[in-house]
Amino acid sequence: MALITTGNTLIRDLEKNGALGVYVPLEGGFEGRYRRRLRAAGYITLHITARGLGDLAAYLTGVHGVRPPHLGKKSTGSGAAVGYVYYVPPIVNYQLEQLPPKSKGLVLWIIEGHILSDQEIEYLANLPKLEPRVKVVIERGGDRAFRWMALEKTLLAS
Repeated sequence: MALITTGNTLIRDLEKNGALGVYVPLEGGFEGRYRRRLRAAGYITLHITARGLGDLAAYLTGVHGVRPPHLGKKSTGSGAAVGYVYYVPPIVNYQLEQLPPKSKGLVLWIIEGHILSDQEIEYLANLPKLEPRVKVVIERGGDRAFRWMALEKTLLAS
């Protein structure tokens, strides 16, 4: 790998494919450089972890209810024994509404993507086709050098 990476090939491949699976060195540092290159190219990056996402379609593009953990305590609310439900706006749609006018789009950078199922990876690979302003980068595993491929190809390889 070159000492100074411009990131142009990653950006071109991301714009062409819409979703990439990346393999990063375990010591880290490379993904920060590429995220900085994406921001310099006009994209807004959203960095989240795959752990605890639950239903991806509801979490990313739909309003969904979240129950806080009960922590062993009984509900003190009058009437409802089930507890409270907080409704959270969809993360991707909310971020798209807040994009600056000259922005190219939103890059959803998901770490720990090795825990996602094949069905969830397939949904994330199709997300840029549903919303063209969204691009997806998923860290699929570790490697000795930073490399990437189309997310559909990583699905076939696993």
